[in-house]
Amino acid sequence: MNVIKHMEAAFLVALSLAAVSSVAVDRMQPAQAATQAVAITAGIPVVHVTAKRLTPAEKQQMLALERVRSRA
Repeated sequence: MNVIKHMEAAFLVALSLAAVSSVAVDRMQPAQAATQAVAITAGIPVVHVTAKRLTPAEKQQMLALERVRSRA
């Protein structure tokens, strides 16, 4: 019951803390960065994969090997 009685006071304390911290953060000096904040790219990065596809027999062999390793 006491919590409900003092809810207005708790709200006012929270509101005043938020206002004080907002003013304090607003008065801070911005950081001086030595590098650019945004990276400049020539275009969309593209990844080229140069590998051969596995045959069905090789796939089965790799799956069997993974199953054995996962059980160990």
